[in-house]
Amino acid sequence: MNEDTAPPSIFSAARRSAVYRRAVSRQAANPEAARFLFEEVGEDVAERLAFMQRNPQRALVIGDAGGVIAGRLRAPGREITTRGPHDLDEERPFDAGQFDLIVNIGTLASVNDLPGALIHYRTALASGGLFMASLIGAGSLPMLRSAMLAADADRPAPRIHPMIDTGVASALLARAAFARHVIDSHTLKVGYRSLDRLIADMRDHGMGSTMRQATPPLSRQALTRLQQAFPAGNPTYETFELITLTGWKD
Repeated sequence: MNEDTAPPSIFSAARRSAVYRRAVSRQAANPEAARFLFEEVGEDVAERLAFMQRNPQRALVIGDAGGVIAGRLRAPGREITTRGPHDLDEERPFDAGQFDLIVNIGTLASVNDLPGALIHYRTALASGGLFMASLIGAGSLPMLRSAMLAADADRPAPRIHPMIDTGVASALLARAAFARHVIDSHTLKVGYRSLDRLIADMRDHGMGSTMRQATPPLSRQALTRLQQAFPAGNPTYETFELITLTGWKD
């Protein structure tokens, strides 16, 4: 691939790895670490497999920093491989036909070549294999976005990742040549009494800046505006939109 056709390099592989490693460390060190998104995805995956009456023998789980999804998938005779951005390059080809099921939570949101990564995942599936990915969608974090804009005032910086919506997700799976695909989404609303608690929950889930170009730190005045825009005390309800991509390979 030459420079003219290469996808734009928005995200940093090193920062993706660092953010994921931090989440793994936080999950291991603190039994009270937030894992509600992992639990939501784990329950959803288990329900979908039961509904489709599928019993995959070889599963690959990516981005499960808390080990919740792998735990829900364990079954007699089932081989589960877990990976994260620190030991899996999603933009390079995989061996063909390795897995009956691939589950990804979150990491595809910070891949530079997302169409290429989806093609590699389809290649890694055996015939009849199933791919499921959960992403934080474009409807997420409206309160934090608003607070960040207020903090930066007239000089806004790109402090929150670009996110995809259901229409884009559907087009991406079609482009990756999955035989059939389904896209759906739902939202979770979580109450926070402080901005610090929200940021901690995001870090527990591996949600941090992985953009290649680091944004400038907030000034003292900007930090004050941020706290004012996200007041402590009464709960402020933040929204997490979970977009689920499901695709089958012939």
